[in-house]
Amino acid sequence: MSLSTSEMEDLWEYFGERNSSDPLGNISSVDVVLCATAFSRRALLSSMCVLYTFIFVVGLAANALVLWVNVRAQRDAGAAPRHETHVYVTQLAAADLCVCVTLPVWVSSLAQSGHWPFGEAACKLTHLLFSVNLFSSIFFLACMSVDRYLGVVGRGGRGAGAADGPAAARRRKLIRRGVCVGVWLLALLASLPDTYFLRAVRSAHGEATLCRPVYPDHSPQEWMVGVQLSFILLGFALPFPVIAVFYALLARALSRSSVTSPPSSSSVITSSTSCCSSSSCSSPGSAGEQERCVSRRVILAYIVVFLGCWGPYHAILLTDALSQLGVVPLTCGLENVLYVALHLTQCLSLFHCCFNPILYNFINRNYRYDLMKAFIFKYSTRTGLARLIDTSHVSEAEYSAVAVDSSPQV
Repeated sequence: MSLSTSEMEDLWEYFGERNSSDPLGNISSVDVVLCATAFSRRALLSSMCVLYTFIFVVGLAANALVLWVNVRAQRDAGAAPRHETHVYVTQLAAADLCVCVTLPVWVSSLAQSGHWPFGEAACKLTHLLFSVNLFSSIFFLACMSVDRYLGVVGRGGRGAGAADGPAAARRRKLIRRGVCVGVWLLALLASLPDTYFLRAVRSAHGEATLCRPVYPDHSPQEWMVGVQLSFILLGFALPFPVIAVFYALLARALSRSSVTSPPSSSSVITSSTSCCSSSSCSSPGSAGEQERCVSRRVILAYIVVFLGCWGPYHAILLTDALSQLGVVPLTCGLENVLYVALHLTQCLSLFHCCFNPILYNFINRNYRYDLMKAFIFKYSTRTGLARLIDTSHVSEAEYSAVAVDSSPQV
């Protein structure tokens, strides 16, 4: 990582303390190469402030709207709740919303060139809130991919038109809620190590206070690399294959269902063919086949968006970890590239807070109906609009961007 002037002074002071405090007098030689900064640090931080502010405004509004509409729809459904993927969608929106809520604090610090004026307790709590919700958002995306595939496979095994009994529906509901609790606990455990080492430390050069991890003196580099690798493992290396594999299996199941099942019994519903249509999906054919074509495109969008948001950041983070271990030679050019890339790709990764509401809610037909009920029907009770947006005429499974027709009790 490239260092500012104050951080370089801290580094020299750190090495001085390590050398002078050696009880045996064995002074080790430390070679430090000061690389010329090939970019404007102030311009980089200003750009990050703008990007974080954009993500905060859009992500906060979109996820708050999603959360409110979903909770309202679930409350109005009463004894006939929506498809249980709704549980994951709601939890995902809550996690993304909490991530967005922490962004103004980081923007304030970046605007002061990294100075942290809020104290050590706020340093730990803000990072913990940010990290827990970031991990849980990723984990819920993986859970939805598995749940939707199992729903399609289970539906095919029972046969078209078959419905589960109340006992089976309650069992699946309890399983999904248990999964949600497990996701939050796992996200908390994944966030604790880095949060534990966070400190609000005073810079040796100037009056700036920094919120940063302070690892044990005997092996700071090993701890830092270990935390980085654990973040890569839990944040990308494990969840992305799960998402990609299960959505690929889901797409294959849809292709097979187009041959073995009639459209009414095995069609997979997305928002509407009109908003996702293309030359390949608008060719003559049955309505069921067009729905499957659109569903496969939405599935591809799920995979591509996750990879596009998180892939670059974890690739740069892995390169940084390998350079600290000496596996990748660390030159001045690479040092400058890593510094800029880590900051920009971290901003890119947070755009998932803006994309998730679109992919998992706004393109969904049922969600748009719920949105109409919340904002239009509420003030148009005398227009007869209820007959146009009555969700009783829409399959409950349409609540998921990809889901099979299923009983409203599921």
